[in-house]
Amino acid sequence: VCVCVCLYVFTLVCVYVGPFSSLSCCFCVSAGYLVPSNMFCVVALGYAMEIAEDIWNDKHLYNKMAKLQKEIDEGIQTHAVVNHPTHGRVYAYEVDGLGGYLLMDDANVPSLLSAPYLKYDYDTDIYTNTRKFILSNSNPSFSQSRDGRIRGIGSPHMKKAIKDNVWPMSIIMEALTTTDVEEKKRLLDILVSTTGGTKKMHESFDVNNPSKFTRKWFSWANSLFAELVRSMTDKCT
Repeated sequence: VCVCVCLYVFTLVCVYVGPFSSLSCCFCVSAGYLVPSNMFCVVALGYAMEIAEDIWNDKHLYNKMAKLQKEIDEGIQTHAVVNHPTHGRVYAYEVDGLGGYLLMDDANVPSLLSAPYLKYDYDTDIYTNTRKFILSNSNPSFSQSRDGRIRGIGSPHMKKAIKDNVWPMSIIMEALTTTDVEEKKRLLDILVSTTGGTKKMHESFDVNNPSKFTRKWFSWANSLFAELVRSMTDKCT
């Protein structure tokens, strides 16, 4: 990961591979600048600024990080917001800083879907449009079962193993980022019913045959599932 400045006009973090759970299943970033990772970087710099100010009492370091944080966020607002013909203004998944972009979302976190979970200060209207886009067939990583009951986001790098793959992680993140109690319950029911009889979260499963999955035990997804359950209010039980 490196910070690249293009003609001194904008600053974004250049990412060569997307979020991944192991080196064997990573995927290359085609446009250079992965927007969800840049969103996460803005948030992480905020945490680092708190440490610099409150613990280290290092004003110089604080100011440098604040400047970088501001520049990255401005880069997102300037280059990562594009017009979709159906959904309106949305956040792109990848950009090249020269007008090129990739519209999709991936199940891995950080993702566009996870922006509220990451506590990124997103534009509400743009995120709402983006959420509608990525949870629809317009997103090339989105899959829905033939009976329409199961739907969610998968990952392109998993298509060789399972063509129509959905990741429990994406369903969990969808539930963690909705304020609709009934929707949380619906998504929780899907998660519980798609373990292939193992009663555990997997890396991915076939949207039409959940008994076909990758990774019998996937700690990342299981931890997020536990977080989801703990977040459920009395209204959900």
